Amino acid sequence: MTEVSPFVDAVSRLRGLLDSLKAEGLDIKYLDLGGGLGITYDAEEPPDPSQYAQALGKALAGCGLTLILEPGRVITGNAGVFVTKVLFTKSGQDKDFVVVDGAMNDLMRPSLYDAFHSVWPVGRTGRRSVTVDVVGPICESGDFLAKDRDLPEFDPGDLLALMSAGAYGFSMSSNYNSRRRPAEVLVRGDKHFTIRAREKNEDLTRGEDIPPFLRNRAC
Repeated sequence: MTEVSPFVDAVSRLRGLLDSLKAEGLDIKYLDLGGGLGITYDAEEPPDPSQYAQALGKALAGCGLTLILEPGRVITGNAGVFVTKVLFTKSGQDKDFVVVDGAMNDLMRPSLYDAFHSVWPVGRTGRRSVTVDVVGPICESGDFLAKDRDLPEFDPGDLLALMSAGAYGFSMSSNYNSRRRPAEVLVRGDKHFTIRAREKNEDLTRGEDIPPFLRNRAC
């Protein structure tokens, strides 16, 4: 959602419902408007949260309700990046690929609904630009992070960053294909803090238990 008008329209319809409910004797105290305010992933120009707040305040003036809002993506979306390492590059008949150690299980949004995340090299390279797909090492046709992007040539070991990964990034990640999830690192100025440890192999089987009738069976 990159415009305020749909929210105002929705609130106008809700006001009519609220008036009907109050006429029936129902004392409504809270109104949850959810989330939905967009952020800049590529070239979007969403409204500033202050514009959003002003529009809602005007549309709900005098209603006497406590508003509940969920602007999580606006706060965290562009506060996070997903950093991944190049494993190797591959030239195909129709297109070229940059294969990285990150995958669809780490950042599901591109595969799930073809979401766009800008891709940047970590550090200046000065190399010529090539058109590539950025893909992961999982044997799945949906294991891609970006398609048909003009990026500098990469060498194995180079780092690249997928931007705007702070919302619906780690929260949608999984251990698919027995992959361990990466660490989460908080950066403040020139300091960094590990706020979620990188998973270990033991984490993949934590909580599992072998039934007694299978414990003594020979493999």
